[in-house]
Amino acid sequence: MVAVALLVLAAVAVVVTAVTGSWLALVVGGALAIVLGAAATKITHAEVRATRIEAARDRAEQAQGYRRMAEAQAADNLEFAADMQGKLAKRDAAVARLEKRLGDASAELAEARRELDEVTDRAESAESETERLRTRVTDAEVRASDAAVRVAELEQQVGVLETELETWRSAPNKKAV
Repeated sequence: MVAVALLVLAAVAVVVTAVTGSWLALVVGGALAIVLGAAATKITHAEVRATRIEAARDRAEQAQGYRRMAEAQAADNLEFAADMQGKLAKRDAAVARLEKRLGDASAELAEARRELDEVTDRAESAESETERLRTRVTDAEVRASDAAVRVAELEQQVGVLETELETWRSAPNKKAV
């Protein structure tokens, strides 16, 4: 503001001396305008320099703040990376344990399947043997039934023959044959 006021004052001084028409007043007014312009330039230069220094200081403080933030973020990143490495190590260990369990379970499954196949074979063999024995039992029952019928027939024949023999022995007239 002061520099602008000085430039306005210099312009007024030149205009006033030019209106007077005096050569000496014009030279003095011009010199005064040059001095006032130089003073305005000096003030502007000082303000620009102070502004630049302030801006540089502000940028330096900002840079320090960003450096601290970057250091904190780097520390956080290192902590995060270490935490993730720990979690990955735990997960890798868990995966290894699960893979081992899976291998063991696969071996147990293979053994169980083998045993199941053996039991299935024995069961099929037992079923075929059971069926063969059922057939034999059925045949034996049929033969036993046939034999029982034959025995009953024979007993009936024996009974008839015994009755005939009794009748023949008890007959009064026996002829000798």
